[in-house]
Amino acid sequence: MRALLARVDAVLVQAVIAAALSFAHLHDIASAAGQDGWKAWAYPVSVDLLLVAAWRRLRTSDEKAAGWCWFVIALGASLGANVATAGLLDLDDVPAWLRILVAGWPAVAFLGGTLLAHSAAIPAEAPTADEDQEEPSAIEDQEDAPAPAPVLPAPPTPEPTPAPPAVSVPAALVEHARKVATEHHTRTGTAIDTPTLRARLGVSLPIADAIAAQL
Repeated sequence: MRALLARVDAVLVQAVIAAALSFAHLHDIASAAGQDGWKAWAYPVSVDLLLVAAWRRLRTSDEKAAGWCWFVIALGASLGANVATAGLLDLDDVPAWLRILVAGWPAVAFLGGTLLAHSAAIPAEAPTADEDQEEPSAIEDQEDAPAPAPVLPAPPTPEPTPAPPAVSVPAALVEHARKVATEHHTRTGTAIDTPTLRARLGVSLPIADAIAAQL
């Protein structure tokens, strides 16, 4: 904790020293260019405020062109004042072009600050909730589905039983069987059945059935 506080304090002290030096250099340039009194003290404030407005635009907006433009202008004004006071410029005999720049700076700073503060800025897009959250696994959320019932094969279609081949019975045998059937009916009073007809004729069962069908 102490190390963190020491580091923060060192950064703050360094920032205060740098700001004070830059502030003093801007004041000296403005004063040398003919801006005396409170006006010389207002120039550093104007440059620093434009720097802060441009930096805020860069941090909070996706449209960074305007922010970078005014940030470079304000940084150039501050850096130029620091370099000019390093002995490269005679502050007792300031050239005319520098007097023009210093005199025109308030209008430039006002234009930049107004555009940065009141122009529409598209806010930086924050990550959506869908991107932050991982998609749940569909396999983990689903319950085990029951196994499908086995498909039973269709029962085989029974083949039709072939009809017994037709038995050819001679007409004479049919006529003889008719006489036997008539005699049986006369004697017993009932129609002759197939087993009896078979026994009387001495033929096979298929032939007896065929004869009985024709009686």
